[in-house]
Amino acid sequence: MAQVWAARLRGSRGFQKIVAIKTIRPGTTDHARMEAMFLEEAKIASQIQHPNVVATMERLVTAGNSGLKGILGPGGAVAKISGKEGERFEGPARVFDGEHELINGINTGKIKAGDVVVIRHVGPKGAPGMPEMLKPTSALIGAGLGKSIALITDGRFSGGTHGFVVGHITPEAYEGGAIALVHDNDVIELDATKNTITLKIAPEELAKRKAAWKQPPLKATKGLLYKYARQVKTAAEGCVTDEF
Repeated sequence: MAQVWAARLRGSRGFQKIVAIKTIRPGTTDHARMEAMFLEEAKIASQIQHPNVVATMERLVTAGNSGLKGILGPGGAVAKISGKEGERFEGPARVFDGEHELINGINTGKIKAGDVVVIRHVGPKGAPGMPEMLKPTSALIGAGLGKSIALITDGRFSGGTHGFVVGHITPEAYEGGAIALVHDNDVIELDATKNTITLKIAPEELAKRKAAWKQPPLKATKGLLYKYARQVKTAAEGCVTDEF
């Protein structure tokens, strides 16, 4: 996975100037050369005498998307972690079947600081169409919860989303993935250093819930969306519709 590192200098008028940036792709043939080049540029940047240097060679950070796997996402999930949110989050689940339930949960005060918000049944089949979760994350930020909660979903997030957010959870809830079996107050752990997403309940309890689970009907019953929902592959497989 690519790592984007930057050394930045804040200008006199408040803007930030990138003085050293490189995209380093581990495993490529020129990885060592690229890394050496970047470190030399960062060294030069760190020698600039300026009181508003916001990142130097000693304070480099990595950022980007990480792939997670675990009980909640055996087929994979994508975490958008910039590092400023921290690298680990653990808390009780607050479960919502769709973004409209989430908005109601915000309005009624159901969500508290420290919660892991679960938005499910918004995957490729369950939505259908796997909508982005920009509106829910914006609503959480507007409620003052953006920095104190985590959010996981079988939907997707947009480029404008920020915070501790995990999307593309596979299998999705509609297909009986573990995200469909989460109850309120179950403890969920997200670890960006170990790349894991864990539902902390006993295996026996998870199996019991799985046995009792019943697949809901598709939300679309005719037309193009119905055909899409019947044919679409998982998020881990790219949501393609031309494989039968």
